[in-house]
Amino acid sequence: MADITDIKAILYTEKSLSLQENGTVVIQTSTRMTKNRLKEVLKEYFGITPLKVNSMRVLGKVKRFKGIQGKRNDTKKFYVQLPDGAQLENVGA
Repeated sequence: MADITDIKAILYTEKSLSLQENGTVVIQTSTRMTKNRLKEVLKEYFGITPLKVNSMRVLGKVKRFKGIQGKRNDTKKFYVQLPDGAQLENVGA
């Protein structure tokens, strides 16, 4: 079951910062997080009920490390529409 430890980070990129102006936050999580569980986690730990949640699966890139082929971990991104005036503080690494 997914919980708060599955939230890796709130993303602060050029695109996500422009979305934050409209009340949308981009959250990176592990692949086992679901929309419903993310809503529960946000309500339980932050006291915020999101208006809308969209998810996107991000496949890890295949990379070479000192000549040995490796793969980055798969993740999920969630685009969370927050109510007016609500904010999330930074979570994770």
